[in-house]
Amino acid sequence: MTRRPATNVDTELDRDVCKLVHQFTHRLDVHVRRVAEQLELTPSQVIALRELSEPITARELATRMSCEPSNATFVLDKLEQLELIRREPHPTDRRAKQIMLTPAGKRRRATAVELLGAESPLTSLTATQQQALRDLLHAMAETQD
Repeated sequence: MTRRPATNVDTELDRDVCKLVHQFTHRLDVHVRRVAEQLELTPSQVIALRELSEPITARELATRMSCEPSNATFVLDKLEQLELIRREPHPTDRRAKQIMLTPAGKRRRATAVELLGAESPLTSLTATQQQALRDLLHAMAETQD
């Protein structure tokens, strides 16, 4: 990771960017909550299902969800109770378990992904703008420790 030299940011620009990011994240949060209500799940469960595109460990899921492993485990316990996931031995790490979607989990994930994509706050942007936003956010996230 390459660090760029520190530059001063205009105070008004900083305020505007922070305000807009906050508004955008609020819109995303409201959108995820609506989808969760439709699926009779919690927002965290919807995010977990979205991130379970392949078998992964609970630790990997926590990283993808930007939460503590114990929080991811709590969400996974609930998804397991709903019979949407199962835990299986990891093929190469006998200390770990892989999280696998059940057939019902795959169907619920497909619905969640479809609903998250429909009427998302990102749909107001062109594909090029969406990619540019992703690239800018990625660049910002990389420079933070």
